[in-house]
Amino acid sequence: MFFNQIKLTLGGRVKTMVIGSGYISQEILNVLRVCFCSPILEGYGLTETGSAVCLTSPIDPASCVVGGPLSCIRLRLKEIPEINSFSNDEYLSGEI
Repeated sequence: MFFNQIKLTLGGRVKTMVIGSGYISQEILNVLRVCFCSPILEGYGLTETGSAVCLTSPIDPASCVVGGPLSCIRLRLKEIPEINSFSNDEYLSGEI
């Protein structure tokens, strides 16, 4: 009953929410999902260059990841040896 009241504050018809801000903790994201009874997708992009680039899938409940690139986007990873970041790193290539 309580969560339905929160959901109704947004009109009660929200199907999906998208967050495209800075870092949001997993705990807060999970609370928002419960409160609004809606999947919340995390996105990433650069406002200066082109808004959304990556977005989580509505069927992926993982938190603290931005998902894959949108179908209209091509990404290229740049290696930055000065900070020890390489395109074959496990966390970049998805081979975890």
